[in-house]
Amino acid sequence: MVGIKDVANHAGVSVGTVSNVINRPDMVSEETRHRVQSVIDRLGFVRSESAPQLRAGQSRIMALLVLDMGNPFFVDVARGAERAARDAGLRVMMCNSGQSPSEEAEYLALFAEQRVRGVLLTPADATGRNIEAFRRHAIPFVLVDRVADGATECSVSVDDVQGGALAVRHLLDTGHRSVAYVSGPVGLNQVKDRREGALQALAEAGLPASALRELPTERLDVSAGRDAGARLLGLAERPTSVFCANDLLALFCANDLLALGVLQAMYAAGVRVPEDIAIVGYDDIEFAAAAVVPLTSVRRPAVTMGTMAAELLLEETESEAPQRHEHRRVVLQPELVVRRSSLVPR
Repeated sequence: MVGIKDVANHAGVSVGTVSNVINRPDMVSEETRHRVQSVIDRLGFVRSESAPQLRAGQSRIMALLVLDMGNPFFVDVARGAERAARDAGLRVMMCNSGQSPSEEAEYLALFAEQRVRGVLLTPADATGRNIEAFRRHAIPFVLVDRVADGATECSVSVDDVQGGALAVRHLLDTGHRSVAYVSGPVGLNQVKDRREGALQALAEAGLPASALRELPTERLDVSAGRDAGARLLGLAERPTSVFCANDLLALFCANDLLALGVLQAMYAAGVRVPEDIAIVGYDDIEFAAAAVVPLTSVRRPAVTMGTMAAELLLEETESEAPQRHEHRRVVLQPELVVRRSSLVPR
């Protein structure tokens, strides 16, 4: 790599003069400035901003760590965060924990080494140990798709209890009286909240908790949904509807990826959707509307979540007195989008 010393040697000036040309051009004569700049252009020198940023304690990098970049929901979160960061003159380092607490810990350690401006984090570690360890570095962070437990950080999330209730109320309103919940990893808070909402909807209708049959999966992807669909078809008593709720962090078909996997399994087995079985997903990713049978889904404003989380982080890190920053918990409301996959009752 071409360094500042190389530029100085080729231009016949000191390193300090090259630095002045880059940072304080008004302090250098026009002739010297043009000579140094021509060498910079010829050698392809690119200044390294890491050292001055570290000295100033203000990196231009904001980190984003999500559960699964293969999930379109998180891609939309990243799009919103990147837009807000770019407007503020920053860039976003996007990383994927793969729902693995150990990989999450490694990335958080990397962020601390790089002294990033701050972190937008969707936690993979349900115990909270990774977050507690990261707090030692005094790097601001905002939780995304997770409600902050205390008042030590900001968070932007969606009311997943309400989302789960919306999905199951819809299924009950269309005549179903039992629901299978393809829930994803049981340790995820989003999965728990969506299940709680589903149970609330059943209770409101005078139905017992046993009317919800849960099919947990290890992951929140299409493959796990196909496997859950196969298990569902093997049950002696098949429930009349399936609520898929997750999307990397989800429940009941805890998301659209799970729901799409279930839909594939039904199609392969010759089970008609919605004539034989109704399906509701969660997240309303772009593929939900484009499925062979358009998927009913609980919409979460992913782009808005990413934008608001980045803005909260910028507000904290750009404040002249960070200690005066008031941490906020923003909870957005979900919306049910009804499509063909749930419209025909048994």
